[in-house]
Amino acid sequence: MIVDDDPWLTGLLQQLVLNTRPTATIDCFGDLHSALSAWKLNSYQLVLADWNLPDGSGLSLLQSIRQQDQSTPLVMITGRADRDSVLAARPLGISAYITKPFEVPKVIACIDRLLPAVEAQTPQQPTPSDFLDHLAGLCAADLDLPLLSGIKDKLQQAYQGTPLDFRKLAEEWQRDPALCAYLISAANSPAYKVDGQPCNSLQEALIRLGGRTSLNLAIAQALRQACTSDDPILSSLIQEHLNAAERIAEQVIGLARQCGIDHGALHAAALLHRMGELSVLLQAQQWSAQGRSLDTTLIDKAISDYATSFAIALKAQWGLPMALRQLIGATYALPKTQVRREQVLMRLAAALFNNEPEETTERLKSLAGTA
Repeated sequence: MIVDDDPWLTGLLQQLVLNTRPTATIDCFGDLHSALSAWKLNSYQLVLADWNLPDGSGLSLLQSIRQQDQSTPLVMITGRADRDSVLAARPLGISAYITKPFEVPKVIACIDRLLPAVEAQTPQQPTPSDFLDHLAGLCAADLDLPLLSGIKDKLQQAYQGTPLDFRKLAEEWQRDPALCAYLISAANSPAYKVDGQPCNSLQEALIRLGGRTSLNLAIAQALRQACTSDDPILSSLIQEHLNAAERIAEQVIGLARQCGIDHGALHAAALLHRMGELSVLLQAQQWSAQGRSLDTTLIDKAISDYATSFAIALKAQWGLPMALRQLIGATYALPKTQVRREQVLMRLAAALFNNEPEETTERLKSLAGTA
């Protein structure tokens, strides 16, 4: 059982448990009442609870558990490290404390120590199915974007405890659409949006989340994609879309500087304008990793049928700010009314990249004030 009202932290802890015990069943709750009700109906082998919950204290949950159960390991998640807090929790026989923001390798070691040993599992054979039918059955929560392979490798090293330079990592993340979208989404969630202002760029997200939290969320993203294939055809197609996104990003950054406009949100929008195609290709990688075959005709058909709907679903699922969504959309077409200069720059960058007719680019340059 994981009890925390921060869905991003809950997702990270859930992923860490699954990477330690792949067959574990995990129940997640965001409030004290739901967790207490579940405890009365189920048997758990480990409970991780945050100290502060919307309707009370996680300490109350652990007290209720200890009144009936003296053996189940209990872990307190807390931002408190003061002596009084530790003394208040000591009588409960708590097995471990996780202090936020935490270090992933230490949490993994804690989970591994407290959960029962892994039992040998018979590998399941993939069942034959049609890839397009599989895509049709996905919901928004099933969708994601592929991480750059080099970045994924480094994040998995961090998961294993290898010390890394966060500043260098953050510089590399500027090229990664998946981390850009994921961290912007987290920074705009109620758990972190403390000032009510939207966060539209990766740099803003990193500042709001802080280094440790950003790294932890990025590690969770890498762990979720640990079982994707390195199929050369799929890798090549992903790289093709990533290259296009990066080139448009470079183009729009130059235009923004020419106009004296901050390019943070424009850069993010350019990276994310192929998110639908990339999401389909990540599904193809995961499909291929299960030993199922795909050919280029089927992949092209999947992108044609599902890229747009997947992009729309991801923007909504991740709660990307409306201004950022509008910039992404401007890569393809300008709105018919109330056109902002930033949107024109996005459309111009895409037109230049795609070698659109000169009359189109000149009209856009004039509209943007760069002619």
